[in-house]
Amino acid sequence: MNEPLQPSGLLLFDKPKGITSHDAVDLLRRKLGVRRIGHSGTLDPMATGLLILLVGKATSAQASLQGSAKVYGGTILFGAETDTWDAEGKIVAEAPPPALDAGSVGKAVEAFSGKIIQTVPSYSAVRLRGRPMYKLARNNVAMPEVKREADVRWLSWTPRPPELDFELECSGGTYVRSIACEMGRFLGSRAHLTALRRLSIGRWSVKDAVTAADLAVMTPEAAAAFLKPVPEGAGA
Repeated sequence: MNEPLQPSGLLLFDKPKGITSHDAVDLLRRKLGVRRIGHSGTLDPMATGLLILLVGKATSAQASLQGSAKVYGGTILFGAETDTWDAEGKIVAEAPPPALDAGSVGKAVEAFSGKIIQTVPSYSAVRLRGRPMYKLARNNVAMPEVKREADVRWLSWTPRPPELDFELECSGGTYVRSIACEMGRFLGSRAHLTALRRLSIGRWSVKDAVTAADLAVMTPEAAAAFLKPVPEGAGA
């Protein structure tokens, strides 16, 4: 007797604030009863928005989807820097916030546009000496600065002193909280990210995503029916 086919495909999930990307994977595992599930790129617990969950054979497309361009909207707060470079961390430095006039913001946006070299946050999943950097940081292990190239295109920005709302497109692997922190220093102040929402990954939009509330009330069959096929050339 043939075994039933295991579900396979992409689920567009609108991750809520307060859960990890791994938590989102576990939600879908429990719903579908499928062990082999991955995701297209980590969203920090503070962040919301599009997380592409890959089910079954679709996990082979993970690397190509992680490299896709992403669009984010968010808010930078000037005047204080945290150890995590976002609102989840503790304040480690303070400075008077800049005026955020059109001229100074324009110069900062220009400085962090195009191909840039950014510092990877110490509290990140990037591995160093075989361990995630955030585990080393929590144990107060001294670490070298890790640099990474990113490609950034600002789509909009609106000053609301001491905050700056923005929308930008960036290459896979970009740390937006690094941009927030480094922009604060560039403007002679300190800053951290207070809100972040991923709006799209490649061709996929959060507007088409399932929320956690949607997923909770779906039957396993309905959730499986919501899976999208892996695009051609994406590895599956």
